[in-house]
Amino acid sequence: MSAAERPAPVLAAEAKTLFADLRSAPALVLAVSGGPDSTALMVLAARWRAALKHGPRLLAVTVDHALRAGSDREARSVKALARRLAIPHRTMRWSGAKPATGLQEAARAVRYDLLASAARSIGAAHILTAHTREDQAETVLLRMARGSGLTGLAAMARQTPLVGPEGGALLLVRPLLDLPKARLVATLEAASIAFSEDPSNRDPRFTRARLRELMPMLAEEGLDARRLALMAQRVRRAESALELAVAVAAAATSETAWARERPIRLDAEKFIRLPAELALRLLGRAILHAGDGTPLRLGRLEALYDWLAESSSAPSRPSRLRRTLAGALITQSGARLTIERAPPRRARDAAEP
Repeated sequence: MSAAERPAPVLAAEAKTLFADLRSAPALVLAVSGGPDSTALMVLAARWRAALKHGPRLLAVTVDHALRAGSDREARSVKALARRLAIPHRTMRWSGAKPATGLQEAARAVRYDLLASAARSIGAAHILTAHTREDQAETVLLRMARGSGLTGLAAMARQTPLVGPEGGALLLVRPLLDLPKARLVATLEAASIAFSEDPSNRDPRFTRARLRELMPMLAEEGLDARRLALMAQRVRRAESALELAVAVAAAATSETAWARERPIRLDAEKFIRLPAELALRLLGRAILHAGDGTPLRLGRLEALYDWLAESSSAPSRPSRLRRTLAGALITQSGARLTIERAPPRRARDAAEP
């Protein structure tokens, strides 16, 4: 590889841009596992903060899931580097029994819960993670494989609301999302800073690791991380337009303003005349608003919408249609579509003939 082809380290001017919108935050939590991406995040954040006269306090947090030998040693290495960078460090461990299935999903949930607890303990509203362009590309592929809709294919945003175990919203921030991993590695190599490699990243038991193995072959066909990330960016742009259109559709079809604990009433004829994508999103938004917090699966939402659309165009349309989904009761009666909180299951069962 020639000098011109070698990935360039991230320099101070670029790091300033990456963190610029966080300057006024009182404190920031950095999620640092010890791998190259998160180590680079800590190094870049430390350089950025050192150049400011006033700025947020930084806390580096390593979550030790205690799932493999050597994880405690890696946490100690992060602590040592944090000390060199003048950043306070905290190791938080996942104690107790581990699930036999869904281990990665459970570990991820615990990780964010522990990071959220650390953030609240220092008055931070932001948690920074080191997701890169390659992580974005893998997320797109993973969601394509699972049959996600447009919302899923938008993949990760730079900022995402995160609710921790004690409640209250935090912001999950991914300042490195547009950067390739190679540039982060180059940054560490230029500073002679060591990092660790998590073997689970190559474990074929995990879907993301298997997709990672496919990436070089896809890149040979032109479907590299840059293009997948660009697709996610374009989908997110379309998502923003669609969500605005849904808000307009909600105002046009709703009989009254939406209020917590009150039924949502839509003009059924106006609703069914909406473009299918807008109607589907409006219905989903109403169900999430009225329901009990049960996750809403796209396939089931699509099936409900199709049932409503087919019933409305049937020659002998029933006078009343009722379905429940995600803790919401959906009723179409005459020219009105009502979405409200479903009664408890026992009460529904008792009412059925």
